[in-house]
Amino acid sequence: MNMQDSHIDDPTLERQPVQAEPDRSASMAMTPASPPEPVPAPLPDQIDAACNRIAPVWPLDRFVAVNPFHGLRDQRFEQAAETLRRIAGARMYMPRSYYREQIETGRITDADLSAAAARCSSRLSAGELRQAAATDSPTPSARVPLLTSVLDELDADDWSSFVVERISHHCAAYFDMGQATWKRPWTGMSLYASWRRFAALDYSTTMMGQDGMRARVKALPESPRDCIESAIRRLGIPTDAALDYMHAALMDIGGWAAWTRLLRWEQELAGGEDETIVELLAIRLAWDVLIYEHKASPELTTRWREVCKRLSRGKPAAKPTPEPQEIEHILLTAFELGYQRQLMADLNQARSAEADEVGAQRPVVQAAFCIDVRSEVMRRSFETICPKAQTLGFAGFFGVPIEHVPFGAVEPRSHMPVLLTPKYRVCSEVQGVEQDEAEQALETQRRRTGISKSWKAFKMGASSCFSFVEAAGLLLYGPKIIADSFGWGRPVAAPDDLHLDREDESRVGPSLDAPSHGACSAQRPAEYRDVAGDQLAHRHSHTHTHAHAHANANAHGKIDGSASGTAQDDAHHKRAIGIPAAERVDLAEGILRAMSMTDHFARLVLLVGHGSPVVNNPHATGLDCGACGGMTGEASARIGAALLNDPAVRQGVAERGIRIPDDTWFIGAQHDTCVDEIRLYDTEVLPGAYAEELAQLRSWLQQAGELTRLSRSALLGLEHRSRQAITANIRQRSRDWSQVRPEWGLAGCAAFIAAPRERTRGLDLGGRTFLHDYDWTADSGFGVLELIMTAPMVVAGWINLQYFGSTTDNRRFGSGNKVLHNVVGGAIGVLEGNAGDLRVGLPMQSLHDGKRWVHEPMRLSVYLQAPQAPIDDIIAKHQLVRQLLDNGWMHLFRLDDEGGLHQRLVDGSGVQGWHSVARH
Repeated sequence: MNMQDSHIDDPTLERQPVQAEPDRSASMAMTPASPPEPVPAPLPDQIDAACNRIAPVWPLDRFVAVNPFHGLRDQRFEQAAETLRRIAGARMYMPRSYYREQIETGRITDADLSAAAARCSSRLSAGELRQAAATDSPTPSARVPLLTSVLDELDADDWSSFVVERISHHCAAYFDMGQATWKRPWTGMSLYASWRRFAALDYSTTMMGQDGMRARVKALPESPRDCIESAIRRLGIPTDAALDYMHAALMDIGGWAAWTRLLRWEQELAGGEDETIVELLAIRLAWDVLIYEHKASPELTTRWREVCKRLSRGKPAAKPTPEPQEIEHILLTAFELGYQRQLMADLNQARSAEADEVGAQRPVVQAAFCIDVRSEVMRRSFETICPKAQTLGFAGFFGVPIEHVPFGAVEPRSHMPVLLTPKYRVCSEVQGVEQDEAEQALETQRRRTGISKSWKAFKMGASSCFSFVEAAGLLLYGPKIIADSFGWGRPVAAPDDLHLDREDESRVGPSLDAPSHGACSAQRPAEYRDVAGDQLAHRHSHTHTHAHAHANANAHGKIDGSASGTAQDDAHHKRAIGIPAAERVDLAEGILRAMSMTDHFARLVLLVGHGSPVVNNPHATGLDCGACGGMTGEASARIGAALLNDPAVRQGVAERGIRIPDDTWFIGAQHDTCVDEIRLYDTEVLPGAYAEELAQLRSWLQQAGELTRLSRSALLGLEHRSRQAITANIRQRSRDWSQVRPEWGLAGCAAFIAAPRERTRGLDLGGRTFLHDYDWTADSGFGVLELIMTAPMVVAGWINLQYFGSTTDNRRFGSGNKVLHNVVGGAIGVLEGNAGDLRVGLPMQSLHDGKRWVHEPMRLSVYLQAPQAPIDDIIAKHQLVRQLLDNGWMHLFRLDDEGGLHQRLVDGSGVQGWHSVARH
């Protein structure tokens, strides 16, 4: 089953009870008679359609960006905005006051307003749009009221909050991943079955004055789908309104709906099934039935019947206002046009002469960075410090399809985008030592890790925590509290820190081969097997009896390719340990060609991953490398360097036309995006002849880091300080447990450019652009272009839309105030406070500096330097890419070799075409 199979595409399922947008079809406009009412889909199909409207959310230990509107991607952007407004009162646009500020500051011009109106098929003039922006937009209100919200208007109790709190309480306990000390009593039971048992014993309803409600729980149907059908019938929901009501019910518990949607997502991609989100929907509707029947009164019954009539398509309360958010959509489009206009002006001023000079001779050094927007600033700084250096942009896993087992660990962690699946398992080991020394280091790591876990468990124990703190007091913790508060040290060790002596720790690294010691050696198969179609077996201790596989595509990296139906446990044990020698040449060739790095190799070539070792931040993995599945890029960079340094691999790729000079050496590195320092790995194996160059390289990197910190000091409020003060402050922020904004992550991301570096070298893109190097003339068959458009481009779009949704409606698509976060279930997510729904998305402190929005919500603008025909072919081939582009979730531009710019536009009827963009 592929990714598209997880979405119901039957058009009858996506029709809305209240059609807010008029039909633009010319043929329909000529027909005087009203079209017949569409026949509602069967209720089981509507159940699945409602569940598939929810986007998944990944847990905190791999908190990668996800498009919060993924379930509505088959609708046009403006239609999805209207759907969410009508269903749940959610916002996909900023308030008009925000756009008014952009007009007043000149970010949006009258020309932008006029062009946006024309783009949106509106007759409004620039003056009328200015006038509309001067008035505040009405606050969206939910058009699909749930039973509990209707009761809230009639009853003194807050039943809506009560129901969400009880569901959240049960889900947190049920899905716990190791945080709870006491074992859950529902092992082996489904979510719905465990809730029925729990609710029958829950006295919280008694505290709400409804003592008899618990007895009604036992009478609910045993099947969750039967419960849903029964609830729809007993509540009197019209069949043609059931889809919207169920969607609204899931949005009411949107955080846990997103979590259970992840479980279905992973199983569908593995060829399996998961009904957990259906069970959650059954629980939510069961609460409505229980409350409705137990709180029945003439007033509630009458009011609820009126609501059901309004929900019915055949009996709308009033004719809906056409295009209720038309103004906001035009203003958003104008804002995007203003940004695109400025970016195009910058691209036209690229200093190609300097790039030609670099390309004509052997670079002094080459550095391949992740396409992350934070790397754009570092690349620019490095090129400024060392003009004869060459930098490249590529996805931060560097094309190495691995999952990594850290030293002393047992379970692997994926170092791939969540859309792809690993092929190999690599393990870290102590390198360059004898077997007994390696085993001793491994034993030390495990012993110290065990002691650390035992100490933590003791401090958090129900019986020991209070007595321990009382006994220890300031004598034991006073110095630590002072040191942590002043940022003199890290409050906790970094996640990838080892419990080893410094000398042993420096020798630990991932290996291309299967290690002879540790858990990986015990799992080593008799011979390497090709497991390209196997699914990632990264698992957590859910209460299900089956394991949940990591999201993937197919072995070729296509996001909508077919997925294997191989069982997850088989995949977990079949994964090849290390990278088989017979497959290394193919892998290395693919990596080099995908990076457009086939000649002109420097003596030193860096593969620079990135990570952010911040403290006291539940969403810390969201600051790490999304291309590495929320992990740092260290393992991928070091494995990639080791692979390309292998003499046998070099000989193999030379036979295929890629000759790597004998004096070229690849070095794995990591960019600390919080303090902008780059650490080099495995340099001790370099020959002595490189000592002087290596020292010079370290100096350049240090200066580039200083320049990068200076560039982003304004966003941190440090622009008027000296360089030394800026550096000291930024380093202190990375260790400060009270710092809510250690760095800005990918805030501001707005564009994706896949082109030769000559098109952007020397430009200050403001840390807002994903930069992917691509030379179409070296891409025979356009396989690399297809990979770019189906993986990095889509992932960049997900990141952009996560920031977009978290900004436009943080209550629905964000996670609120970071200061109030409490971790749930060990690593599932956070609550804002001590109750309520699971929060998804980004906290406000990642988007707003307390005075203004740092992130500017706009859809991603994609620029590809490639011929039109292969771009069109790839769009036609891949449904997900086509949906994102045809439905206006991102903008697509094509750069030609002569410097021209062409935009792919799709009108409201679905007709698409390329249009030349005039130079500014």
